[in-house]
Amino acid sequence: MTPRRSGAPVVARLAAGLAGFAIAFGMVSGMAAPALDFTAGEKRRILRHGPWPPALAPNPSNRVSGKPAAIAFGRALFFDPRLSVSGTVSCASCHRPDRAWTDGLPRSRGHRTVDRNALSLFNLRFNRWFGWDGAQDTLWAQNLRPLLDPREMGVGPGGAAQLVRSDRELSCGYRRAFGAAPGADDERVFVDLGKALAAFLETQVTGRTLFDEFRDALALGDAAGMARYPAAARRGLALFIGRGNCAFCHFGPAFTNGEFADAGVPHFIEPGRVDSGRLGGIRKLRRSPYTLLGSFNDDAQRSTAAKTRHVRLRQSNFGEFRVPGLRNVALTAPYMHAGSLGTLADVVRHYSTLDEERLHAGGERILRRLDLGAREQADLVAFLETLTEKKPLHEATMKSGNAMCR
Repeated sequence: MTPRRSGAPVVARLAAGLAGFAIAFGMVSGMAAPALDFTAGEKRRILRHGPWPPALAPNPSNRVSGKPAAIAFGRALFFDPRLSVSGTVSCASCHRPDRAWTDGLPRSRGHRTVDRNALSLFNLRFNRWFGWDGAQDTLWAQNLRPLLDPREMGVGPGGAAQLVRSDRELSCGYRRAFGAAPGADDERVFVDLGKALAAFLETQVTGRTLFDEFRDALALGDAAGMARYPAAARRGLALFIGRGNCAFCHFGPAFTNGEFADAGVPHFIEPGRVDSGRLGGIRKLRRSPYTLLGSFNDDAQRSTAAKTRHVRLRQSNFGEFRVPGLRNVALTAPYMHAGSLGTLADVVRHYSTLDEERLHAGGERILRRLDLGAREQADLVAFLETLTEKKPLHEATMKSGNAMCR
């Protein structure tokens, strides 16, 4: 006769099983419930925002892209105020590494106040267009714009080339980066400075975030990893990919489609003067000698030039501005092209109470007023804050001087 088992082991096993169930589903005190309630479609949309960081590859239009000597030379140029006509303004004046590569001003100021907010320099290597209006199609061309603008640095090709030729350290840095001393052609040397700056700025890639850890845990079905993601951020993420439809424009690993949209903010710079946004940017692009279609492109095959070749000027582009990437967005206030919104809460409130009559009638009517409640707005902000890097991959300290050739 088989002896009868005591009920205690059964109870113990049942208790252990329930404990495991509680841990797996985030029911233990102090743990947020993991996002196991996302539908299959929602999971697919979430997973498209990674993995991060992406693989890096040199830019074919820039022959010194990725080269250590060019990166060092570009770093020296970035912090050198002598690249301004006054000798007092550097790239770092408006793009401070201690302010997430911005200046914290609604509209930036070089020699004079300009019309737009300083975009952060994070993750520029993944862009297809540059600047708020996309007037440049490469990072190296974008770097030339403030050197040409008298309101910003205004040194121009002649002044920049002469500085590099006459300064022993900069001349040495140029030679190490490009393999030859700066030549007599001012414009060629000028463009090369933009390319060295681009080599440096390509290194400014954001690190991984709390969202990335959640996203990867979701991909692996790791319940414990998902449980570490805050509940408010999880609700905000659901809004972001769902009813808010934010991911329509802010999609992919960098949280941007790389294009332009009318965000429903004012276009007037001052009474009687309006910022036409992308419409004006396309006009500038077509007039510029510094594009992928021009002679300064180092890629003889023009392998990345199709986007520039086929861009078309449309009136519907009036008042459209860059859809910025959202990584580190909590660090880069104020927001919008003219810094009209001071906080992330203001941005979410703007879209929640959007005046659709402000949207340019000839453009795409992508935006709709979200009508989010107070808690939903707070949840969306909580999600956006989880896009801040935990450990930087980039150099975030101010540099001065140049030890390239010492």
